[in-house]
Amino acid sequence: MEINITFPGGKRVNAQYGEFTIPTDQSVKAGGDSSAPEPFMYFLSSIGTCAGIYVLSFCQKNNIPTENITLTQRNEFVSDGPGKTRFARVNIDINVPKDFPEKYLDAIIRVADQCAVKKAIMSPPEFHIQTIRK
Repeated sequence: MEINITFPGGKRVNAQYGEFTIPTDQSVKAGGDSSAPEPFMYFLSSIGTCAGIYVLSFCQKNNIPTENITLTQRNEFVSDGPGKTRFARVNIDINVPKDFPEKYLDAIIRVADQCAVKKAIMSPPEFHIQTIRK
């Protein structure tokens, strides 16, 4: 899979794959226009949305209405020395209505735990970065 990164101006950086463009920008505080989420917010959001698609698919498969189901993701950061923080923990609550079937409470947690983004973080890839002159 290839993703092409382009610089459309200012502090904007776009990722393009197939027919999709994912725009990013920096906050005004960081010199951008805040015209799109910062790349790290896409990363954080990908964790919850990945868990969400597993929850959604599980509910659809089991004919469970999803209108009142939401996920809440809270990210924890810890200090790693003066002026440095580290992404330390992800907490995801699957909020279900009172009439959610009792027999599926544990199963829906196991399903969300199958998230491919979580698995990629748990077994991180190697990175190889190089410069190529064209």
